[in-house]
Amino acid sequence: MTDPRFDQLARLLTGFSTRLQPGERVLLDCFDIPAAMTIALVRAARAAGALPMVAIHQAEVTRELLREADAEQYDVLSRLELARMQEMQAYIAIRGSHNITELSDVPGDRMTLAMKAMKPVLDHRVKKTKWCVLRWPSSAMAQQAGMSTEAFEDFYFRVCTLDYSKMQPGMAALKARLDQTDKVEIKGPGTDLRFSVKNIGTIPCGGTHNIPDGEVFTCPVRDSVEGHVTFNAPTIYQGINFDGIRLEFHEGKVVKATGNPEAKLNEILDSDEGARYIGEFSLAFNPHVLNPMRDILFDEKISGSFHFTPGQAYEDADNGNRSQVHWDMVNIQRPEWGGGEILFDGEVVRRDGLFLPTELQALNPAALLG
Repeated sequence: MTDPRFDQLARLLTGFSTRLQPGERVLLDCFDIPAAMTIALVRAARAAGALPMVAIHQAEVTRELLREADAEQYDVLSRLELARMQEMQAYIAIRGSHNITELSDVPGDRMTLAMKAMKPVLDHRVKKTKWCVLRWPSSAMAQQAGMSTEAFEDFYFRVCTLDYSKMQPGMAALKARLDQTDKVEIKGPGTDLRFSVKNIGTIPCGGTHNIPDGEVFTCPVRDSVEGHVTFNAPTIYQGINFDGIRLEFHEGKVVKATGNPEAKLNEILDSDEGARYIGEFSLAFNPHVLNPMRDILFDEKISGSFHFTPGQAYEDADNGNRSQVHWDMVNIQRPEWGGGEILFDGEVVRRDGLFLPTELQALNPAALLG
């Protein structure tokens, strides 16, 4: 018997998230998820009148391809994948894995080669299709979250099927605030950060591109970042666990990066010239996501957190920074995580994870869960 939550999630993804229309072609990119969920997506897409196309992936196979990635091989693969993506009007990816560190032993230069080769595919998907990406619950994710498999599955479906329409008024108010802001200051334990967001633009994210969702992002003026920031949420990037990352900035550039493992951290930040500049600043407020689990699609939405992102800027909130890296690093400012303040042009707009201005209080947990 099919879990009814599969159908509920599939309807959300093909409806609210990607708004599939009759005749549209949608690529369903399925990585290590149950066949029943893939079938639920196919049926939901057909019910919307769309034409579903399916790609099936296995993490172990992907790892083997990457371990000895060849430039010619990935050049051909990139052209093939780009040609397919150019035929699509929409894209839905659900990415599961029994081992979230499956790619941890892929050599860094091979990972860099593959990411650079596949970047045109990513760029076309982001710019030219209606897209939504999410993880799939697994025992590995449950372990990372410190939960039983059953409890994590219940959490997953609860957060992924949240009524994201409730976020719209508060997100609109936060966008208006950021669009009028010049100077941002962030203060907290191990953090004293200053930068400008003047004339960059602001993007609300409420369930249309990532699930789970709940953030509003902009981007610092490229050379404006000064100070230092410590990220209290552990992170994973390129299949490697990182802890205690601290970045120091001068004229927008990361001039010192410490953390564990420090050598690998700096190797990634040295991937290209843009990797040591920031490509995104975001405030997050999903009321169901409270603690980090080394899964960025969840961790970047943690209630009362912000993330600061070395690498590529999004072109719809753009400071001109270009990189093959885009690494969301998370700081949680709720009291149990040490607290902190965020100021727009000298006014405190969020303290200890809660928004203070009346029009922004709609993004606080009490309002979103009420």
